[in-house]
Amino acid sequence: MTASLLLTEQTLAAQRPVLFRYALLQLRDSALADDAVQETLLAAWQSAAGFEGKAGLRTWLIGILKHKIADHWRRSAREAVAPDVDRADDGEAEEDDYFISSGHWNGGPKAWADPEAALKQQEFWAIYEVCQNSLPPKMANVFMLRELVGLDADEVCREAELSEANYWVIMHRARLRLRECLEIRWFNNTLQDKRHA
Repeated sequence: MTASLLLTEQTLAAQRPVLFRYALLQLRDSALADDAVQETLLAAWQSAAGFEGKAGLRTWLIGILKHKIADHWRRSAREAVAPDVDRADDGEAEEDDYFISSGHWNGGPKAWADPEAALKQQEFWAIYEVCQNSLPPKMANVFMLRELVGLDADEVCREAELSEANYWVIMHRARLRLRECLEIRWFNNTLQDKRHA
């Protein structure tokens, strides 16, 4: 019996909760996550003959889901108005604010007490979402495609129609902005809470 014959509606439906949790982690929106899972299950059902069983069913489905999520971010990146990344936005912190003329950190980034523990806290993810949403749309989409969807740099460049140099500038600025926002909104507050406890 071939692996594709083992795919039934019930078998696919049993994987729905795992797929939904994965999609929700990536998309942070239950309606979008539900749509991505629906598209994944439909694609799996339609291409059941292509499932040879070389990988586990869940691995195969998550592979399809990753493509659906990447498709979502590609559409979002195309629909977003591209900001001029070579020109600073009003009020945007420039790299000169982070470094002194010798190239060393201007005060340097602060040490985060326990970043691993922060990742497990729901409040952290709420703050992270606020910080991510504060990024310009194109910058946020490029960052998501690379860091959360897991596309390679050259794939992100193709999808977002960026040169390699522009890609690295956007990623650098996105990381600086996210770090600054998380320091202000989460890590400094966490340290202050611990000191007052």
